[in-house]
Amino acid sequence: MPEETSKPRTGTPRLRKPTAADGADIWQLVRDCHPLDENSMYCNLVQAEHFRDTCVVAELDGAVMGWISGHMIPGEDAFFVWQVAVSPAARGTGLARKMLTHLINRDACAEAQVLKTTITKDNDASWGLFRSFARSLGGDLTDAPHYTRDAHFDGAHDTEHMVTITLPQDAIRLPRAA
Repeated sequence: MPEETSKPRTGTPRLRKPTAADGADIWQLVRDCHPLDENSMYCNLVQAEHFRDTCVVAELDGAVMGWISGHMIPGEDAFFVWQVAVSPAARGTGLARKMLTHLINRDACAEAQVLKTTITKDNDASWGLFRSFARSLGGDLTDAPHYTRDAHFDGAHDTEHMVTITLPQDAIRLPRAA
């Protein structure tokens, strides 16, 4: 990722589907967004190529400023958000919520009745984002322990709570995003 991405920027980021060529920039953005779990660069490259219809990149002045990876859960009417990353230079602008809204309005997510994600109890930024997103839609947010510290992480990671947000069809269906 170019060094100048840490400087404040002006303008409106362009939201678009990622390509494999974005993989390295996405990987660097995630690394710059502590405490996000770092995946391998290869993982981000594959996400950008194979799951491009359910992932989004926010680009400004040629730099990747935001990234959300997600997928439709097989056999469910649910869109799962895996990871949300926003450059420090773009925080506080509502970019993450704009990217979420963009994604749920894509054709690839048209069947989604709920949005799901997992969050640790101490991740205040993520709780704030998803609560704000649910309120903006008029959707209900619930959570319950899902991947637990002892049963799933061998004591090495805090319990992840499954957050589920209902997606009211009349409140979210804007003109479809490409």
